[in-house]
Amino acid sequence: MPPPKKNSAYQRLMIRISCLLPAKLRPVFLHPAGPTTVFFWAPTFKWGLVLAGLGDMKRPPNTISLTQTASLMITGAIWSRYSLIITPKNYNLFSVNAFTCLTGMYNFIRALLYKIEQEKAQEKDSE
Repeated sequence: MPPPKKNSAYQRLMIRISCLLPAKLRPVFLHPAGPTTVFFWAPTFKWGLVLAGLGDMKRPPNTISLTQTASLMITGAIWSRYSLIITPKNYNLFSVNAFTCLTGMYNFIRALLYKIEQEKAQEKDSE
């Protein structure tokens, strides 16, 4: 597979690096959603949101924002679907958004259950 013609210095560097790789790894490296493109790096850096969501699991539920976690959950679900219908399919984008959705959902449910529990306690105290 001959390397495609690229113009930017970054792309020329990636082509040179690909020539050093074993032949079996070149198609993965030069894939349209591979590490030579923004379609790889943007989702890769988005894993920071997943790490933040995992860190929120240790926070007390009263400090978790329902609106923020709901937005993370919904956007994660939307972008997960989108990543599977675009061409080329971007499984890195799918996985980061699926995990963003899951961590957002977990934290949303924790905060929602805490809020419901607090409201029940207030109703009980007011009786």
